[in-house]
Amino acid sequence: MNRAVKLTLLFAAVAVVGHVGLVLATPHLLMNVAMKRISQDGKLVNQFYFGPRTTQNSRGVVRPSPDLAYSSCAFDLSGGPLLVEAAPSPNQGYVSISVFAANTDNIAVFDSAQSPQGIRFVLAREGQAVPQGERVVISPSDKGIVLDRRLAPSAELFAAADQARRADKCGRLAS
Repeated sequence: MNRAVKLTLLFAAVAVVGHVGLVLATPHLLMNVAMKRISQDGKLVNQFYFGPRTTQNSRGVVRPSPDLAYSSCAFDLSGGPLLVEAAPSPNQGYVSISVFAANTDNIAVFDSAQSPQGIRFVLAREGQAVPQGERVVISPSDKGIVLDRRLAPSAELFAAADQARRADKCGRLAS
């Protein structure tokens, strides 16, 4: 083979390996940035952060909906499972809880249509001990994000949703 063909094959191999590496790494890198922001540089891990009412200037991670009240919990299961609870909103207001693994995969979704009395589950890794009788979500990663979204299209409904979400929990199981 001549030198030009060898260089072309080398360039193509490097491009393919680089592309595959980028595709595999990007979700983890993006989620690390999101978890860092949501946890305020690691200060708020395994607890909910209750975001302020959304405005046209709100751009923490993605463009948020102005009709929703957002709460988020950057979780770390390396110390054991977590209990996640979302209180129902007053007046049967819509509540949705989504759980995202460290690679951005959505691994669980619950809403107030399924659970009008409130949402409750244990978030754990495979093999971690969990209490009998609890709904369990198995995470493929130690770290990730729990996102609570509540319908709050007006200042009055935001205030009611905000009061309800203050009862939310994202923390270690009681011993």
